[in-house]
Amino acid sequence: MSQRSYDQLWADAQSELSRLLEEELPAEPVSPNKDRVVFFQHLATLYVRYIQVFRQLEVVYDQMVHPQKRRVVREILDGVMGRVLELKNEMVEKEFSEYHYMDDVLHALKLTPVSFLFESRMEVEVPIPRYFLNECSKEVQERKGMLMEILKTVEVSESLGPITIKEMTQEEAIRIIQRAERARQGRLRANFIERTRYRPKHFRSDDRESAAIYIQKMWRGALVRKKIKIAQYEEMIWLGMIMDPKHPVPCPAEIAVQATEACTRIKQKEYEEAYHKSAEDITNQLRKREGHDMSNAQKSQIRQWFHRCRESTGVFPDYPDEEEGGSALIFTEMHAGQLMEEIAAKEESNQRSQWKGTVEHKQKKDKGKETEKEEDDGLIMLPSAFLSDLILANNNYMAVWKARITSENLNQKLDVELLKEEKRDVLKAEIQVKVDEQMRQELAELKLSVDKDKGIKAKANAKKKKGSKSGKKKKKDKDLTADRTLESLCQELVKQGLLKQAKNIRLQDYLGDYSYLGSTLRQNDIEPMPSLSDVRQVLTLFAVLPLGSQVVHEKAPLIKAMLLVGPSGVGKKMLVHAVCQETGATLFDLSPLNTAGKYPGKSGLALMLQMVFKVAKLMQPSVIWIGDAEKMFYKKVPREEKELDPKRLKKDLPKLLKLIKGEDRILIIGTTKDPANADIKLLSKMYTKIVLIPRPDYGSRYILWKKLIRNEGGEITEALNLSCLAKISDGYTSGHIVQAVQSVVTKGRILLQGKRPLTADEFVTSLAKIDPVFQKEEEALKNWYAKTPLGRKRIRAATGREEEAPPPQLKAAEKKGKN
Repeated sequence: MSQRSYDQLWADAQSELSRLLEEELPAEPVSPNKDRVVFFQHLATLYVRYIQVFRQLEVVYDQMVHPQKRRVVREILDGVMGRVLELKNEMVEKEFSEYHYMDDVLHALKLTPVSFLFESRMEVEVPIPRYFLNECSKEVQERKGMLMEILKTVEVSESLGPITIKEMTQEEAIRIIQRAERARQGRLRANFIERTRYRPKHFRSDDRESAAIYIQKMWRGALVRKKIKIAQYEEMIWLGMIMDPKHPVPCPAEIAVQATEACTRIKQKEYEEAYHKSAEDITNQLRKREGHDMSNAQKSQIRQWFHRCRESTGVFPDYPDEEEGGSALIFTEMHAGQLMEEIAAKEESNQRSQWKGTVEHKQKKDKGKETEKEEDDGLIMLPSAFLSDLILANNNYMAVWKARITSENLNQKLDVELLKEEKRDVLKAEIQVKVDEQMRQELAELKLSVDKDKGIKAKANAKKKKGSKSGKKKKKDKDLTADRTLESLCQELVKQGLLKQAKNIRLQDYLGDYSYLGSTLRQNDIEPMPSLSDVRQVLTLFAVLPLGSQVVHEKAPLIKAMLLVGPSGVGKKMLVHAVCQETGATLFDLSPLNTAGKYPGKSGLALMLQMVFKVAKLMQPSVIWIGDAEKMFYKKVPREEKELDPKRLKKDLPKLLKLIKGEDRILIIGTTKDPANADIKLLSKMYTKIVLIPRPDYGSRYILWKKLIRNEGGEITEALNLSCLAKISDGYTSGHIVQAVQSVVTKGRILLQGKRPLTADEFVTSLAKIDPVFQKEEEALKNWYAKTPLGRKRIRAATGREEEAPPPQLKAAEKKGKN
């Protein structure tokens, strides 16, 4: 596609976005909707339409070359991304489920669902912006490079470490001696029999030895020829003369697309460097030519404001503080009296801030009652933190860029006039800071020379104000690693195994098909199990997008910790590594088994957690993985695990979780396959987002067999019945299917495919050696999830009791559980 095509794609996305904004912010207020189903349909429609805009803008930002256009598209892209997360969060709260099925919405919008069977039809798949990895800052790249060097040095030192001799028991030593003695006796017996048995006269020992030598020579020659054939085959693949069977042959169109994308990346870097150079040059020119005039104009306006306030009130005004904006308040279109009243009102609000803090605690209790009344009246959409940004960006597009898109700019060079306007505003802000410092001194001199008495009182009042602000300071935790560098902390964490390197796994490698019967089952009051495609979408929305974008993480609904629940083999660890790989996040491992015996005692535990969270903030985005998360909140610790002390992080980790704020891109991901052994209240309190991962359905199993066999180098022919394999493997997880494919499709079996193609029987025999996920285990996970806060809300909503208070028996049971 040409740059003009991307301009047109941007215009189409912008027109759709403007229509969405008009629907979300109408001129007249919308009346509340009492029908929950109709309200959810409206949310789902907005959600799908925003995803379409999101997909278009992501492609435009990735392939557009113009540096100024890309900055505008980036602002709109972050806003749309955050709005998608807000709508998803609202859908979860209204439908009481993490998974949603919108077949009727897709049908109304004439869209096809996601399917890996038809890779070109990915219209509803939530994309992962490629700038998460392509546009990391220099500091982040340097830190990541430092971490990679530390990981390599630690791996080399471990491989070249001292050879540890394993202690041998007495029984093992006796067995080795017996085996050697039996072999020696067997050789002696064979020699004795050979010497004493009858031999014919015409047979000679020389002929027997020559025959053995000949057989050995032929066998060794066959082995060498086989090795040479394999080496030649691998060399041809390495030289590019033969394609690797594990990697499909790319078509010429794909090769051309990859070449154009590489050229686009080079152009983007060149144009970005040219933009920065021209920005510096223009800023210096404006500073020389217009800087002096700007400062004089601002000073004259401020002096006029001084005299107007003096004439209207009889007193020189107080200069606005830097936190309030400084002289920016003076340049607003207000007369002196209004500005004085505004400054006085702000001072009064600062004095009343402490009183408001005490009142807010009481108001929080009344919010629940107000929300219940709102639900009785009808359902209203929650306020958004991104709509205002989207409106400003859309207005900027309409005023500045809509006319420029259609203009002839074949080289996609930057617009110098627009750049001058931007840098002129930046220069005004810089000069304003210096002018404020000078004018504060000038105002103080005026007060001293004209209003001496009033100036003394003002100083006294200022001292009183400063004294009133001083109160009890909160105690800050001591930094136990204040004298250490980031590199030393990383080295220690890597040596202790707490800081690890994420595996090279992408989220698209988590294969799964769309759930086609989800909405049909829910219409018949049957709760469907989500497909693996739904799981991938949930991880993209709640983990990848917030970690990848700082703007989205600060304004979107904050998710600090999420729990992945599912049987072994469904890909929980794979998803953790995929989240790290998609966002470039640093991976920390605080699993109970990994922390056992490390940093003992309370002081050691405090040091370990402080080191992990300090490095996580400095190396953000960061993911803290807790495997076997149920062990941290055991109801009763098993005897064999008491020495490991799996509950040592039970108290301290939730406390540190509260310190994670919106600007900290840190996510705690727990994985568990047996959550029933943990206290469900403590587990739900720690992990606010719980995602249930089921075993794959028929569609996902079909895709798994097809993709995995091809990735290992196997050929799918008519002799291989994939539908039969998908049907027979019901109950098996993705990990089980991977094991079966790897055990069958080996290097030797790949070479024999031409003569003997693959069949389903080969995979069935290897699959039969693995125990599947039985229905009891799956039902136990479903029943446990129904006891979580979101699961209980879902059950109440299904029975029509979502607004009713729990019965007294349930309250009594909860009180007994607490006691």
